Amino acid sequence: MQPSYFRLVVLILYLFFGACQQEYLPKPLGYNRLILPEHAYVALPDSLPYLFEYSKHALLLADTSKIRGNFWIEIYYPDIKANVHITYKSVHSQKLLREFLDDSYTLTAKHQIKAYAISEVVTKTPSGKTAVIAEIEGEVPSQFQFTITDSSKNFMRGALYFNTKVANDSLAPAIEYMKKDIMHIINTLEWKN
Repeated sequence: MQPSYFRLVVLILYLFFGACQQEYLPKPLGYNRLILPEHAYVALPDSLPYLFEYSKHALLLADTSKIRGNFWIEIYYPDIKANVHITYKSVHSQKLLREFLDDSYTLTAKHQIKAYAISEVVTKTPSGKTAVIAEIEGEVPSQFQFTITDSSKNFMRGALYFNTKVANDSLAPAIEYMKKDIMHIINTLEWKN
């Protein structure tokens, strides 16, 4: 009986010391796990020349860019590190409206270097405003942009940005989530004047 006990002890010691010499490889990078809340909205404060509903999970911030204008805001989603930059401009002439639209087109076109595709849709909102919605695919800094105007007095542009270095394919659920929230902004937008 002693030989089997001896074999058992030798086996345990072999496994114990043999396991310590095994080389381990680092684990490959994993994908972020995003926990996205249910869509729920609150009204924009009354201090702006426009109204819309935005996510109650987002923070409303003043625009901090160097070229900021009056009534420009950022809608910041802290949980997914996303920003929707909103710029607003008054339209005084058709020439000025054309300039705003051209500038927006130019800003969207700058993504062509890294974009796989840019698809634009021109549509009417429930309240009769004209919206141009651009979806940009690829490793681009802004995956979703829009302009909306009443063609006579008001013009708004919005762009989605993520403050992360994660690849866009990993961000796909967050991008889809943000598209729904931005479409809600577009569909609930009202001008005050």
